[in-house]
Amino acid sequence: MIQVNGAITNAKADVNAVHFVHSSWLKSPAHIFRTRCNLYSAYQWVYTAVNSILEQQSFQKARLIVAVSEKVKQELVKLSIPVQKIRTITNGVDLQEFTPGKTPRTQLGLPVNVTLALFAGDIRTSRKNLDTILYALLQVPNIHLAVVGDVETSPFPGLATSLGLEKRVHFLGYRQDMAAIMRAADIFVFPSRYEACTLVLLEAMASGLPVITADTTGGAELVTPESGIVLQDCNNIQSLSLAISFLVNHPSQMKSMGKIARIIAEEHSWKNMSQAYLNLFEELSHQ
Repeated sequence: MIQVNGAITNAKADVNAVHFVHSSWLKSPAHIFRTRCNLYSAYQWVYTAVNSILEQQSFQKARLIVAVSEKVKQELVKLSIPVQKIRTITNGVDLQEFTPGKTPRTQLGLPVNVTLALFAGDIRTSRKNLDTILYALLQVPNIHLAVVGDVETSPFPGLATSLGLEKRVHFLGYRQDMAAIMRAADIFVFPSRYEACTLVLLEAMASGLPVITADTTGGAELVTPESGIVLQDCNNIQSLSLAISFLVNHPSQMKSMGKIARIIAEEHSWKNMSQAYLNLFEELSHQ
C-alpha cells in the first residue's frame, strides 16, 4: 500500500511518498503565521501543527519512505528517521511540453530586445521570495522581469510600483500557458524561502533556461554550476543582484547554462521517475 503524505491514515504503509514535511514548515521563518497576523494565518499554524504530529506517526509506521528531494530527505533525518529507511526519487517533468524554443514576446505583451527574467509561483504571500527579487532589480537596471501568479490580494504589484519598477516588472496573472511563457524568457529566478521540491524549477530547466535559485528550495541540488546559480542565502539582495548581473552581462555563458540545464532535466522525465518507483516496488516485493 502506498501512503501519500498529506492524506494521513492510521494504516501501516509499505511506502510513504513524502512531498512535504509539515514539521519543517512549522519551524520555517517563512511560515505564513510569522509573516501575517490574522485569522487565516492562525488557522494555517494549527493545521500545520496538527499535521506535523500526524505525519511523524505515519513515518514511523512506513516500511520505507521516499523523499522527493534531498532537502526533504534531510528534513526527515532531522526527525530521527533512519537514513537507511529513506530513498530519494525526485519529481519529474514533461519534456514534450517544456522544451527549448522561442515564443514571440509580442504574443504575451512582453517587451522585445531586452533581457527577460521570469518568476512563477504563488505571490499571495512572501514564501516564494518575490520581494527579494524586486529589491535586487533595483541594482540591475538592464533587465525586465515577468511574474506569473495570481495578483488578487498580492502585495507585490504595489511593492513594484513603490520601488519605481512598474515599467520593468510585468505581472501576467495566473496562466496556463507556462511552457510558452518560459520559451519567451532568458533566465528563471526562483530563490524560494521554503520549497519541498518545486516542479517549476525543473520545468524551467527543461525549457532550456539557466536558473537562479537558493538552497532553501527543494530540487536545487539538481542545479550544477554549469546550469545555474544556487544562492546560500535566499534573502541576500546583494548576492541575488550579482547573480542576475552575471548572467545578463555574460550572454554566451547564459545560453550555455541553458543548454546544460536541459540535459539535466532530460534525466528527470516523468517516465524515468515512474520507472524508479516501479523498480523500488519490485525490490520491496522480493524482500
